[in-house]
Amino acid sequence: MQRRELLKLAAAVPFAGTAASVMAAPSAEGTKLLVVFLRGAYDCSNLLVPTSSDFYYASRPNIAIARPGSPNGALPLDADWGLHPALAQSVMPMFQQKQASFIAFAGTEDLTRSHFETQDSIELGQALDRRRDYSSGFLNRLAGVLGAGPVTDVSPIAFTGQLPISMRGNAKAANMTLAGNARSSIDARQSQVIASMYRKTALAQPVAEGFQVRDEVMRAVQAEMDAASRNAMTAKGFELVARRMALLMRDRFDLGFVDVGGWDTHVGQGGATGYLANRFEELGRGVAGFAQEMGDDAWRQTVVVVISEFGRTFRENGNRGTDHGHGTVYWVLGGGLSAQAGGRVVGEQQALTQATLFQNRDYPVLNEYRAVFGGLFQRMYGLSSAQLAKVFDGVAPKDLRLV
Repeated sequence: MQRRELLKLAAAVPFAGTAASVMAAPSAEGTKLLVVFLRGAYDCSNLLVPTSSDFYYASRPNIAIARPGSPNGALPLDADWGLHPALAQSVMPMFQQKQASFIAFAGTEDLTRSHFETQDSIELGQALDRRRDYSSGFLNRLAGVLGAGPVTDVSPIAFTGQLPISMRGNAKAANMTLAGNARSSIDARQSQVIASMYRKTALAQPVAEGFQVRDEVMRAVQAEMDAASRNAMTAKGFELVARRMALLMRDRFDLGFVDVGGWDTHVGQGGATGYLANRFEELGRGVAGFAQEMGDDAWRQTVVVVISEFGRTFRENGNRGTDHGHGTVYWVLGGGLSAQAGGRVVGEQQALTQATLFQNRDYPVLNEYRAVFGGLFQRMYGLSSAQLAKVFDGVAPKDLRLV
């Protein structure tokens, strides 16, 4: 099936976009973007470790990651930063190959510290001082802007059970969960019943096409699962899901979104080992597996951005965990990162001391997320100021020269 045909089919039940044509600009031909949303607000201070900050070690007597050179110490990135040792076999080699970078002090100006409020705010990508329009997510608006240009077949997909807010809007977007055994919640008999309900209405063709694209994607997933079992690949965890995602994005989809839960570490967070370290290890294997499965050619045209709704308190709490914070760290990965960004910690930075904490408790935001994404989109797709304003209204893009 041609990608243009898949795109036409992806508009209907059970894929929840509303109708519009989706294309892109010539400079975007072959370019792929995956946004990984870590729901629950991960602790960035134990991921990108401020190894030059004595205040960090004073603030975290039980959960800090030791300085490089110590047993289970941070992996040295530069004079100020280290990486959690759980990523030694996955993300660290990518960083050394200049295929990974980190944006410190990133995030939103939303101060609710509510998981749900802030997740919604980020996915919407709308100004905080305006009424929210829940029918318009920033990735869908990006697809719509690209759809005004002459490149064919930009296809958005969310690897989620329900269409996320970021993908809501006028551009057609598919969604499919790949977790577990990836079986559809609607079987063949139920599909026939639903189709018969719409047979004599104007929705008959869209409904039928929706089930057709669902079946096509499921066949691709099953083929990969069969290959994985022959190669003794684990059927569990994010790594396997990420490899399935890579197969679909490599050949069929260009804008992707996936969310990963389990990052709300109020109690028993751990340090170099423990709960959070295990989550980092799984996530690291996932993004490394995604890159490997994409293949060298496609990976050079792919950008993966890992974000979270906010960070966590700089000081540990009484339960050897951390609480809801403010600023965080974004990951940017891809085979075509620029020499200015690959293998570096980028963005505006400052020393981490008690005096520089936000409200004397949190990691500050110096690199606002809409400005960061705006600069990235201009680099990736060659968007004009007018085009970018349709994605992030009123935002001055921040060009970190990521690609």
